[in-house]
Amino acid sequence: MSSFIQQLPALVGVVIGALGSYLAVVRSDRDRFRREQAARWEERRLAVYADYARSLKKSVTLTYRVAAHLGNDPHPHPLPLPEAEPLLAEATAARDPSGEALIMLGSPDVVEKARTWVVLVMEMERFLRDGRREPEAWQGLLERQRAAREGYYTAVRADLALPPGHAARWPLPPVAQG
Repeated sequence: MSSFIQQLPALVGVVIGALGSYLAVVRSDRDRFRREQAARWEERRLAVYADYARSLKKSVTLTYRVAAHLGNDPHPHPLPLPEAEPLLAEATAARDPSGEALIMLGSPDVVEKARTWVVLVMEMERFLRDGRREPEAWQGLLERQRAAREGYYTAVRADLALPPGHAARWPLPPVAQG
């Protein structure tokens, strides 16, 4: 028995070492799982944010084209409203699912900035459906839309801890008065 008692501290040390090693591995695996899960959710949020921006930008581009047809915008490919209506309806329908995904996965700030942006796009569409030919009013609406888009992208970058990006404000040629 005295031999067993002499070896007991070594045996306790082995058991404690094994237990400590097991706990370290479990903790390391749990931390790795959490990091990987956070990275997966971040990738999903980025995809949802980009998809929403793409779907909204389709509507914006169509409004530029219709505005060009009305003489409000310098877009090089004017499009009459009757031809644009089905495309606008399609863009709106495509925007809805991406908007729902955004609400589900987006941060509150990103969702609020997205709402601000889409409300301005809807205002642009209403301006054109009314058949308004007011280039100055259109330019004011465009500036507000661009600021809303910039606010959305800023919120997305903050949510994903990305560095600041480009404001995407390029000077455009003036609208030809005629």
